Amino acid sequence: MTKKRNIVVKIGSALLANLELLTPRYGFLQRLLEDVAQLRSEGSNVILCSSGSVALGLRIIGETPDSAGVSDKQAAAACGMPLLLNAYKQVGHEFGFEIAQVLLTLGDFEDHRRFLNTRNTVHRLLEAGVMPIVNENDTITTEEIRVGDNDRLAAKVAQMVGADDFIILTGVDGLYDRNPDEPGAQFIPEVEDVAPYMAATRGKSTLGTGGMETKLLAANMAQEAGVTTWIAQGDADRPVSSVLSGARRATKILPHPNPLSGWDSWIANRLQMAGSIVISDSIAAGLGGDRPIRREDVVSMTGDFTRGDVLHIYDSKGIERARGLSDFSSEELRVLTNNPDTGAERLLGYRTKGEVIRSANLVMLETRHLLWDAPEEIAGPN
Repeated sequence: MTKKRNIVVKIGSALLANLELLTPRYGFLQRLLEDVAQLRSEGSNVILCSSGSVALGLRIIGETPDSAGVSDKQAAAACGMPLLLNAYKQVGHEFGFEIAQVLLTLGDFEDHRRFLNTRNTVHRLLEAGVMPIVNENDTITTEEIRVGDNDRLAAKVAQMVGADDFIILTGVDGLYDRNPDEPGAQFIPEVEDVAPYMAATRGKSTLGTGGMETKLLAANMAQEAGVTTWIAQGDADRPVSSVLSGARRATKILPHPNPLSGWDSWIANRLQMAGSIVISDSIAAGLGGDRPIRREDVVSMTGDFTRGDVLHIYDSKGIERARGLSDFSSEELRVLTNNPDTGAERLLGYRTKGEVIRSANLVMLETRHLLWDAPEEIAGPN
């Protein structure tokens, strides 16, 4: 499997569900899976990250995209999932291959052990010649604990399997320097740094939960893992292979020439913020190398986190400088920082060096990363 080309394809809801009828678009599925079958016959592994279960279930529960609330969408996902998988299975059988459903939640990406377990499952399916179809488990997730968009979920899958290519199939033919509906909008064929284009990407589709902004966030995550990202129109003949071959227009987002290791990439590329700390500017200036972040370096903190969660690290101006794996829960860290003159072992009841984040678990954020804004509680000078 490691010798094969790994391709992760994210498919938006509007491609899979008829906007008016909220039924499967079998014509699109036929073109997609015929193309996938050809790629598989040529020796590639293909993983689909598919939206669409909520959209396909809305009609069954008597709701629309505009009227549905959180509980409605959860119920719609429960109704739509078997419809979506049945459509994939019917068309997949026509081309002689099996499919499997992999339902994930935020915790499956943010907890490292669950991340590795999920990766092992996906690899085993690929070894067996079964095509995984990945989706967020929308039947149980709430706004507080969900990934939120399948673009970034798919980017995490691309990172997880060490993909060569990450293709986002959507309703437009790629990235523009402004809203493509505006006069004079210019198509962007290739991108090294997504940051300059973020301001022009607000908005989302009717059926989806993310617009071009989430696609660029996802592309940045893939860049860090050394994955080439493509953003392309999905309604086309040979929708995947025609992008990879350059037969039709698409935006290519280049991978970083020096990608992060798997461990560092997992730490640096987050889907939600578990917690954050502010460190003094003098410490922030010297971060990196073998120096850990110690209890005395922490000026303030926010969030309720556990040992093993990844913290976002800010300087006093609210600029994110690094991300790292916490050796303490938020309760423990609060006790340590509130009692600076008392030994850590005495405060916590076990032996510890008082290192909040070890150097091996600390990743500096360079200009190639998209930084997260500081939480309101810690933004600005302290």
